[in-house]
Amino acid sequence: MLWLSQWLVLGTIFVSLTFSTPLVASQSMNQQDIQILIEKAKDAWVAQDVDAIAQLFTIDGELIVPGQCWRGQERIREGLANFKEQYSDVKIYIHRIIIGANQAGANQAAVEWYYEDTEKATGRRNKADDVIVVDFKDNQISRWREYFDTQTPTNK
Repeated sequence: MLWLSQWLVLGTIFVSLTFSTPLVASQSMNQQDIQILIEKAKDAWVAQDVDAIAQLFTIDGELIVPGQCWRGQERIREGLANFKEQYSDVKIYIHRIIIGANQAGANQAAVEWYYEDTEKATGRRNKADDVIVVDFKDNQISRWREYFDTQTPTNK
């Protein structure tokens, strides 16, 4: 009878390990979900919908652009509201999205897009090639880091 209880314990452990979902997998997103979230971010940037952008981030999310770093949804909202006051007519064309996972297994993506806006005070049209590295947590953006190239932008 002892051998039967040992086999039952081993069988239970095997079934638990085989069919349980790892902690990281429970927070992972599939590629389509990531692409949809990035498209929503792009559309919100173009519409300059400050609330929609902020809501894509986790409560403690971080948005970094050259010269600025906003942490938390409220600070992101404030920073983007300031941007909206100064710039208009945003155009974005996504060239590619590369999706992967970091060493801990969390989702991340690199987005390459072409970006334009108009500075309201001067009427100057700004153009840049832009790469964004995005980290995700709980189906939201936890970190968004942009790297601009304003010297050699290419048209879409």
